[in-house]
Amino acid sequence: MTSTDSSVADAAIAAAMDEALRHSFTIGDRTLSYLDFGGPGRPLLAVHGGLSEALIWADLAARLGSEWRVIAPDQRGHGESDRAASYDRADYVSDLVALLGHLGLGPLPVVGHSLGGLNAVYLAAEHPGLVSALVNVDAGVVFPHDVPNPYAFVGAFPYTAPTREELIAACGPLGPVVAPALRPLPGGAGWRLPFHPQDTVTTVEAARGDSLPVWLASTCPALLVHGRKSEVLPQELADAMVAARPHTSYAGLDTGHVVPVEDPAGLASAVSDFLGRL
Repeated sequence: MTSTDSSVADAAIAAAMDEALRHSFTIGDRTLSYLDFGGPGRPLLAVHGGLSEALIWADLAARLGSEWRVIAPDQRGHGESDRAASYDRADYVSDLVALLGHLGLGPLPVVGHSLGGLNAVYLAAEHPGLVSALVNVDAGVVFPHDVPNPYAFVGAFPYTAPTREELIAACGPLGPVVAPALRPLPGGAGWRLPFHPQDTVTTVEAARGDSLPVWLASTCPALLVHGRKSEVLPQELADAMVAARPHTSYAGLDTGHVVPVEDPAGLASAVSDFLGRL
């Protein structure tokens, strides 16, 4: 990409972020926040991964332009959404069902990365009337119980710190990654992460097991976008997932696990091509 192309892309992303409207609604005693990137296009639900939030989809929303209206929730315990008492798969899925009910949407395509991808897989299997197409971005469906939790180190992070700089430093190598998403605490009491460290560890632990039957349970068209260098989804498992599920295509990108950040243009192209064939 040339510097001119990069500037154009950056301007489009900034415009998408400026035009995005933040909304919220209540589920019981919790608030769930979401971004609606607007536009005249058809609705598309985009579900972020762990250690992330809805804003990660600003680039995708910009690149999909007027064809798709991207709606992205901050999942429970992330971004502007309240923390919750439980982080089981059923809890995450119930939030997505509640959001679509609140908006009166469905069936619609659903894109999900990592945690969001697995939640989308379960949503498609358990609520087929809500999902017309599924894009799984580097979310594996097999996580053995004897494999160490790859996010265990996050549990040692502080949730808050008196200054932004202290919080960034406490997160070590991940500090610069989360820095743009840090939130000031009310009354100038300090800063917080956009996720709670213990909630992250709990969420990953809840993903253990074999979800391949759930992946195979839905029948809508699907796309697996795979980071070929992913430390989360091995090539062998990615190939098996595509081969085992009918109506499933594959797009391999030269990235690690965090595909939306590492190759946003490649991701948008793969998603756009897939949706264009529906």
